[in-house]
Amino acid sequence: MRFIFRWIIRVVVVLLVLVLIAGLFFGKKDLPAEQLVQKYGQPPSQFMDLMGMRVHYREEGNRNDSVPLVLIHGTSSSLFTWDSTAVLLGTIRRIIRFDLPGFALTGPHPQRDYSMDMYTRFVDSVLIRLGVRHSVIAGNSLGGAIAWRYAVRYPAKVNKLVLVDAGGYVSKDKIDLPLGFRLAKMPVVNNLVKWITPKQLVRKSVEDVYGDKSRVTDALVDLYSDMTLRAGNRQALIDRMQLGLGEDASTLVRTIQIPTLIIWGDQDHLIPVSNAALFHHDIKGSELILLKGIGHVPMEEAPWDFVRALVPFLQK
Repeated sequence: MRFIFRWIIRVVVVLLVLVLIAGLFFGKKDLPAEQLVQKYGQPPSQFMDLMGMRVHYREEGNRNDSVPLVLIHGTSSSLFTWDSTAVLLGTIRRIIRFDLPGFALTGPHPQRDYSMDMYTRFVDSVLIRLGVRHSVIAGNSLGGAIAWRYAVRYPAKVNKLVLVDAGGYVSKDKIDLPLGFRLAKMPVVNNLVKWITPKQLVRKSVEDVYGDKSRVTDALVDLYSDMTLRAGNRQALIDRMQLGLGEDASTLVRTIQIPTLIIWGDQDHLIPVSNAALFHHDIKGSELILLKGIGHVPMEEAPWDFVRALVPFLQK
């Protein structure tokens, strides 16, 4: 018994030493919000005080467009994931995008509420503040789940719906979570994520959601890393991941009667392409476009392919 006890003590000591070494070499301090605002929050970025947060948003493009295109990003992302979309469509559409609570420059929710109900209310509050009565609403991943739930809750406010590799179903296929997400879900280990977040981990997590890893640039990794290190965001990611990946919401999805376009990368290993077929089946009259060789974030990985899929639907 003494031998076993000593062995356990030695293992614990070794683990503590390894954690200490990891902290010394890979430990990352939180970055103050003010510092990141100076770097990333200059015009056309704007900020509004809402729900106890200073919300980062951008309103761009054709101001004569009375039905703006609202773009909602996914987990651990930011409004910058839509940069190319805003550039390519800005001459013809009014575009509104923002950082969701828990991510990027907006930062954590004051009550650490990352429920779908909160996110739906948040989107509505932003649009009310901006005077938007009707919109075309598009979302990627978590943003896609928020977009269709917003359409279910406020159908009179949504003219069209665009789902981009969206959440909403419990997949029967194997899900390959990015490494950062997996660590954030693991008890005990997830506490290390709050202060050990090496850039190599961020790079691996971004590469995991791209179909072609060679398209992941150093500048892109720097952006994702900075947004992750924004004060409070690492704890927010842990809080969000503890809620799980959601439950089967097919009953709600079937109530959607708004014109809907589904865009999906056929190399998405986070939310597999079989889920695109489920959305297409459950939303009557919806259109489905698969983008070959592309992963979970088509608008970021292959912006021209994404816009070519989107524009005909917007013009109908």
